[in-house]
Amino acid sequence: MSRKHSHTQGLVNFAAWLSSKLLWLSSSSLLTGTPVHQTRAGSFPGTASGSFRSRTVQRSRTSWRHEEMSLVEFSEPGVFNYSTLLLNEERGALYVGAREAIFQLDINNVSVKNNQVLWKVPSLDKTRCTLKGKSEETDCRNYIQVLQVLDEEHLFVCGTHAFQPLCDYLSLKDFMLMGKKDDGRGKCPYDPTQSFTTVMVDGELYSGTSYNFLGSEPIISRFSRPHSLLRTEYSTSWLNEPRFVFADVIREGSNSPDGDDDKIYYFFTEVSVEYEFFGKLLIPRIARVCKGDLGGQRTLQKKWTSFLKAKLVCSMPELNFVFNVVHDVFIVKTSDWRETVIYGVFTSQWGNMGLSAVCAYNMTTVDEVFSKGKYMQKAMVEQSHTKWVQYNGITPSPRPGACITNQNRMQNITNSLLLPDKTLQFVKDHPLMADPVLPIGQGPRLTAKDVNYTQIVVERVTALDNSVYDVLFTATDKGFLHKSVVYEGGSHIIEEIQLLKNSQPIKTLLLSTKEGSFLYAGSDSGVIQSPTAFCDKYVTCADCVLTRDPYCAWDTHAASCINIFQKQDNKPPRKYIQNLKGDADKCPSARPRSINHPQQMVVKPGSSAELACTVRSNLAQVFWKVNDSILTESAHFLVMGDSALLIYSVAPQNQGHYECWTVESAAGKNFTRLEASYILRLERSEIMPMSSVEIIDVPNPDPSTSRTTTTTTASRGNNGNSNTAGPSPLTPSTRSSVPPPPLTRPATTANVYGVKADTKHYVPPQSSDSQNQGPEIKDPHAKYLQYDNSKALLFLFLLFFLLFLCGLVYNCYMQYLPGPCLRLRAAMLGSQKKPQREYAACEGGLMEVLPEKRDPHGPPHQNGALRDTGYETETEYGNGKIPSNSCEGENNGALKQGPFDVKCESDSIKYADADES
Repeated sequence: MSRKHSHTQGLVNFAAWLSSKLLWLSSSSLLTGTPVHQTRAGSFPGTASGSFRSRTVQRSRTSWRHEEMSLVEFSEPGVFNYSTLLLNEERGALYVGAREAIFQLDINNVSVKNNQVLWKVPSLDKTRCTLKGKSEETDCRNYIQVLQVLDEEHLFVCGTHAFQPLCDYLSLKDFMLMGKKDDGRGKCPYDPTQSFTTVMVDGELYSGTSYNFLGSEPIISRFSRPHSLLRTEYSTSWLNEPRFVFADVIREGSNSPDGDDDKIYYFFTEVSVEYEFFGKLLIPRIARVCKGDLGGQRTLQKKWTSFLKAKLVCSMPELNFVFNVVHDVFIVKTSDWRETVIYGVFTSQWGNMGLSAVCAYNMTTVDEVFSKGKYMQKAMVEQSHTKWVQYNGITPSPRPGACITNQNRMQNITNSLLLPDKTLQFVKDHPLMADPVLPIGQGPRLTAKDVNYTQIVVERVTALDNSVYDVLFTATDKGFLHKSVVYEGGSHIIEEIQLLKNSQPIKTLLLSTKEGSFLYAGSDSGVIQSPTAFCDKYVTCADCVLTRDPYCAWDTHAASCINIFQKQDNKPPRKYIQNLKGDADKCPSARPRSINHPQQMVVKPGSSAELACTVRSNLAQVFWKVNDSILTESAHFLVMGDSALLIYSVAPQNQGHYECWTVESAAGKNFTRLEASYILRLERSEIMPMSSVEIIDVPNPDPSTSRTTTTTTASRGNNGNSNTAGPSPLTPSTRSSVPPPPLTRPATTANVYGVKADTKHYVPPQSSDSQNQGPEIKDPHAKYLQYDNSKALLFLFLLFFLLFLCGLVYNCYMQYLPGPCLRLRAAMLGSQKKPQREYAACEGGLMEVLPEKRDPHGPPHQNGALRDTGYETETEYGNGKIPSNSCEGENNGALKQGPFDVKCESDSIKYADADES
């Protein structure tokens, strides 16, 4: 790794560490409502360990697949994006806004289409859209985004219209557009993917969307025919890259003792302006405006004079974790606005925890923040940096952002046009409240893991105990629906329903409040109609009660689970069993049919057997019994993820009575039920000759009966000993009357339970020539057990060993291997060559024994080798002259070679002796 790359990687790691620290620092400030710059240096909150307490993160009790439910669907070929829904229960109609089409569907059966109108984009407008760089197939279409009831005979509709939003009026009498093309800017977004929200209040359209083509100018506006467009100030202090999710009106002016006005509340997520962060920190907001606002006379002309916004807090203080992105909001309204409850679904901006939460807020808490809370203001730091701090000065009178009340009217301030400039200027500079809106219970009402909630609707129902419960319906980005009930001490996810076949987000969710109510979900592919309860899916009293659904109760007379909010066809009063704590003790005792009639299962010896056990409750724990003994852990048995029991290589000792039991805790009690029952036995083998059959006693695995089992056994060698039956493989760990031990049922992985089989298999005797072979296996799936692969393995080993020797010999012969191999080669081939290093040939040649060459005219020469001293003599090399490559003698003229006249790199050395003649 290069030094530059290592340095860059170090900077990346440091940035990641710093980001994590700043992330948790911002989470701490969001929890406490204190800006980041006011937190003590170095006081970083601890990170969450990821192990959430069971009471905090929940999972659904029951899961239903799409094909198991009675759902009604609607879609049209070539039409997409069914994301705008409007419910009109008086007319019994569901209006659907899609791409270039508006439909009127039957409220009781959405598959029935009563009316339809198309609203396409002319070719000229589509060409203009493509010239702006948009896609002709997707962007340059007309996506119906606004559907609102204008009066009893007309709907107000708006569409993106190829990035040039237009609005029109739809006549309900003939279901046709009236052709009044109104400018849609400020009412409908340009881009179909941009966020927006609208609500129609007394013929006036309140919307939150983008006002320009680029989507860089967000506004909250009001549109009405007699008045001009009233909007927010174009300033990041008012709106900073918001993502609108919901808007609705709260009728606070009705029967108000101080003559207060109705208020429209907006919910959105925007980039924070009051927190210092290394990136864009998102903050969930709640904002409000007064219905009677007319703008200012000089300051804030045609702008809201009552616009204020505050921070919504949804967090888990025990984990120091903040949910800072709001996706949808539903308001449960009551006759008294002070009892109104706001529900919102939240996720984290970073999404690294995979959590979704539902937080609830009291309307009285919201009102106190806006009517009595402190304001935030900008403060200059070193004349170059702006930060937000709490304003502690004198608040002008009348109170900035407040609606006109009787007290103002007594001061001759009857509308916002008469408000003093001092109050209006303060509102312009201080739109943000310092106090946050805290949730009920200081934490989420519901927290779910590994889901992203996108939509929420809530219905308040009264159960048979006369208690009022809020039932939450939350949709996910994968096409699922979660149904939950809220209690005083928390919540409970009743069931999970797969509404959409394919994994895609649910973009719109509506709830019908009439008897036999339905849920309507809109997505890109179509509209789904679903009942609010599936009581008939629970076939037993215990299942009906343990589901803890306020809609469902057990009818003792009809022996069925019914929906108590549906008409009972004037049936006489009956006894219903319902307990929202899950206490099923009042259910009548019923002996399961599977006990008297267990399912018979016959398998072949040596094969595997799978015993199915369907368990609907995700909260129940599963355990198996064999002959009234609880299965303990063993590799011979496997409890798979769907609670089925898999038995490997069934042997005679595995026969018996198998039962699948579940235990579920509720109301501080354990409720145990039998889910499945089997009788497992082996298939009879062929009749063997009497000479090879031995009668032995094998203990019957069923202790209720005592029989003698006949089986065959083969002698083992010549010792004359035969196998006898071993002890029973199942040892009860507890009596059947004692509650089972706590077992954890896995969600996706399998747990191993059972007893390890120690009993040997019995095989018939065989002839002497086949004693070394394994037992004959009749199961065709296990024929591979008859073959002995030892010979094949031995052959492969020898083959590879011979190949290795051949390779070794070849490399040794070619002198590729080091010294030991070369010495071996020399010994085998008779060569004196030795392994030599570089220049070793030269050094070795100086030390070789020279063959003796005698001069017939000279004296006898001494035998032996002359050791070279490395020095030349005058006699040998011509009186000390510098030698050349060949030395010439004066007397005989023979060629002599000195020891230092050798070119080792090119010439081979034959003789290196100075006395050579």
